[in-house]
Amino acid sequence: MLIDPQTTRGADLYQYMVRLIGPRPIAWISTRSVEGVSNLAPYSFFNGVTSRPPSLVFSSVRKPDGGLKDSLTNIVATGEFVVNVVPYSLAESMVATSRDWEAEIDEFEMCGIEATPSARVAPLRVARSPAAFECRLMQVVEVGSGPGAASLVIGEIVAIAIDDSVLGADNFPDPAALDLIGRMGGNTYARTTDRFDLERPS
Repeated sequence: MLIDPQTTRGADLYQYMVRLIGPRPIAWISTRSVEGVSNLAPYSFFNGVTSRPPSLVFSSVRKPDGGLKDSLTNIVATGEFVVNVVPYSLAESMVATSRDWEAEIDEFEMCGIEATPSARVAPLRVARSPAAFECRLMQVVEVGSGPGAASLVIGEIVAIAIDDSVLGADNFPDPAALDLIGRMGGNTYARTTDRFDLERPS
């Protein structure tokens, strides 16, 4: 089977991509509007960029009508956001926030998710998330236009909050304690409970 992107429907291309690029880490992004309303939503086109400067990136795909999602609107307006990581214990809460709520709805309150203040940015953190990256906006890169297009959001990490309970003997986060999940295609997710080690060649 060979897929030609030029002759394949955009919706079908999306399905091929999300089912083949996986498992994808989940950025559970919290923002705050200029009016002070908190927003919380998951994004699975997400990864790190570099440690100099410490930065990460996520992709916010446009709504079916071509409009921007609330997270992106808030980030562009305020320049701040938080990426909360998602452990298995918070999987159902994370999915609850994926609904397309109205902009004036606070997903923390609507979905019964406990929030806690961030150290260096205004958006709240997910209190039960074992780690969170507090970020300030560096750059937005537009890819395409209209429905299905996306904005790559690059943020500088200005603080990393880590729960001491997930630190290992080396004082770094322990994958077993984090118990993070990843996104697959459709409604399928993966856990990081099955791991193996391989040494890199010198």
